[in-house]
Amino acid sequence: METRDEVDADTLRRFLLGIAEGLNAAMESVDRVDETMRAIASAYGAEDTDFVVLPTVILVQSGHGRTDRVALRTSRATALRFDQIAALYDLVGRARRGEVDPATGIDELNAIGTSRPRYPWFVRVLGHAVLTAGLSMLLTPTWQGALIAFGLGAVLGLAKLVRSPTLALVFPVVAAFASATVVFLIAPYVPVGDPIVLLIAPLVTFLPGGVITTATMELAAGQMIAGASRLVTGLVQLALLAFGILAAGTMLGVGDASYVALDAPSRFPWWVAVLGVLLIAVGDLLHFSAPGRTFGWVLLALSVAYAGQAIGAGIAGPSVGGFLGALAMTPLVLWISSLRIGAPSQLLFLPAFWLLVPGASGLAGLTEAIGTTEGLADFASALTSIMAIALGVLIGTAAHRAAQRGVQQVANLYVEPVSPEDATDDDRPAWLRWLPRRH
Repeated sequence: METRDEVDADTLRRFLLGIAEGLNAAMESVDRVDETMRAIASAYGAEDTDFVVLPTVILVQSGHGRTDRVALRTSRATALRFDQIAALYDLVGRARRGEVDPATGIDELNAIGTSRPRYPWFVRVLGHAVLTAGLSMLLTPTWQGALIAFGLGAVLGLAKLVRSPTLALVFPVVAAFASATVVFLIAPYVPVGDPIVLLIAPLVTFLPGGVITTATMELAAGQMIAGASRLVTGLVQLALLAFGILAAGTMLGVGDASYVALDAPSRFPWWVAVLGVLLIAVGDLLHFSAPGRTFGWVLLALSVAYAGQAIGAGIAGPSVGGFLGALAMTPLVLWISSLRIGAPSQLLFLPAFWLLVPGASGLAGLTEAIGTTEGLADFASALTSIMAIALGVLIGTAAHRAAQRGVQQVANLYVEPVSPEDATDDDRPAWLRWLPRRH
């Protein structure tokens, strides 16, 4: 017969499994998931708990000897919307402080997984179109190209609403094929700029930039299994997108020259880039149902990432641009996520990754590498850019942690009230809200 402690330990294990599965679905790196799990287990007095976290497998072991128990879960969770990510990280923050009963936490996790989007379907479709148009303003040199990207974004945003496991497997190829067919048919008659670059915008939410960058970070952190598996997954995703583009080109009889990235004949005025960044933030808010309070933080992270990328690209080329963009953006994102009034890091990282387009150059390079005989150098350059962005994230993370230790000493000057359970964030001094949380 199970004792009360055994039942509570089992509930805690299932709660930890659910948290880890949610963080995997939020595209968190496995080393940070492991760190979060250990902090939560410690908050509940389960320091003897051990974890194995992989992108698709999670194991939780607790107890010793005859009380030793292992819980296993195969994680195949779909990607979370931004409102779900925000709710998940709020739950994680409370769990790190031991403020959530594990059974109640399991119910909250289930509620997060089954929650409905904040906005109706037509608003989310519009959001995908706006996101696509915003990115196209940073990539294509013509208004015609931006309008075509907006239309393609609306069509793909509508198609993404269909929830089907079978369709999910082939949808990237179908999306790339359909988008490439439209662009290749229109390109001879409408000045859309570079057709391959234009295709990046409507396919942006399919690009595995975040997956590949996370994989590189995991490899650098010594998580070889997780990093290698994510890296292969990201490259396969790129290959599927490139196959869809090449299939459309083959059907339409497109020549090799159409797969080679072209120099832009003209450029938008400088203010169009500002408008593009704003539209990307609005599109992320609407399409992914992000909480309204996070809009300003997302816009700030996007602005810093784009400014760093633009400065670096102007100085020494795209690779340095990606490095500086990631280096500038990462400490800011981690600082925002540590604030009591901030936003979850993954909710800010993902839009910034799409802005830096670590997978976009890879898609263009891979398409050129397969479609022509002279594209391997460009694909290698694209991989170098991805590594540069990952390096920027790693250095930015290290810089943030070093600065956080000093800032935490300032936060420790504040003494909690005698009855902290009666105090809320609104009762604390305003300056404390801009300092990292103390878990």
